[in-house]
Amino acid sequence: MEYTTSKQMNLRKMNRNRIYRLVYDSERISKPDIAQKLGLSLPTVIQNVKDLQQAGLLEEGDAMESTGGRKAMAISCVKNARYSIGIDITKNQLSVVLINLSADIISSIQMTKPYENTPCYYTELGEIVRGLVSTAKIDEKHILGAGFSVPGAISEDGQMIVYSHVLEVSGLQCATVSREIPYPTMFCNDANAAGIAEMWSAKFIRNAVYLSLSNTVGGSIILDNKLYLGENQRGGEFGHMTLVQGGLACYCGRKGCADSYCSAQVLSRHTGGNLKLFFERLENDDPSLLEIWRQYLSYLTTLINNLTVAFDCNIILGGYVGVHLDKFIGNLKKKVADINLFSGNEEYIQACKYKYEAAAVGAALLYIQPFLRQI
Repeated sequence: MEYTTSKQMNLRKMNRNRIYRLVYDSERISKPDIAQKLGLSLPTVIQNVKDLQQAGLLEEGDAMESTGGRKAMAISCVKNARYSIGIDITKNQLSVVLINLSADIISSIQMTKPYENTPCYYTELGEIVRGLVSTAKIDEKHILGAGFSVPGAISEDGQMIVYSHVLEVSGLQCATVSREIPYPTMFCNDANAAGIAEMWSAKFIRNAVYLSLSNTVGGSIILDNKLYLGENQRGGEFGHMTLVQGGLACYCGRKGCADSYCSAQVLSRHTGGNLKLFFERLENDDPSLLEIWRQYLSYLTTLINNLTVAFDCNIILGGYVGVHLDKFIGNLKKKVADINLFSGNEEYIQACKYKYEAAAVGAALLYIQPFLRQI
């Protein structure tokens, strides 16, 4: 009897979640259409929708178009039922975003702020986050949590930065960084966070490699819409794949790493550290930059081909360089096709959709995703 009751409860919860996710993905849909698409009885749908409305997660809107007979009312999600915060900490910048259940950015702050492992920095960070929530007039009980995007290796439970070359810290506890933030918090590697955001926006892609081409090269591996972190939480360290045996020195102490050939700094150093200016001049066929770009593309092509052969899935190019690749992606695809053993359709190579705040949004999604799964 107890087993039967438990099984029934699990079935009810599963149906509730299926109904919610269908409404979430549909934006607006009628109860009869929900029943038809999910193969559920209309009374089951009506009761679950009622429960979800009482929980403040669904709402009834205007009438749908009539297909004959009485018009059905549209059901939609309450996008602002819950919120999450994403905080992207880099060496010299700080970005904070507040998103809702649809990952819409409700409010954000970006500033130049050199990172310091000091109580003063963490106190000010807390003030910035609380100020963002207060200005947006959000009820704090509707905040699910705050995710931190940071460059470095993160512990499996997301509660410690094991090591960060960029931030120059190791063994840093999340509780220390979030000391003034009154919400659940956790760390996420910045490339993993950006990969999460990109996959969120790519509704019909389940497997992808996200290649982050920022001031360091990194990445993430998403298989069946789940991050693959590796046995030691080091999956996606594409910046330390060897491109040139015995080549240029890398900050890791080895030579020939992809980071030394494909980071954003390889380009921006020729325009005084201004990557945007590099691409503006490149678009105007600046002869002093054409050869630099040709060499960069050659190494990037090799890196992409290696990832293609290894993973055989979509490849999303992000980071500081990825933001500027839309106008150059066609040429890059052609170069990959020229050396790819399985050449044919290079449409699996894509420039990132998030041009800004990808890592911050991905960090915030760390709390949105589990919330949606447990409804």
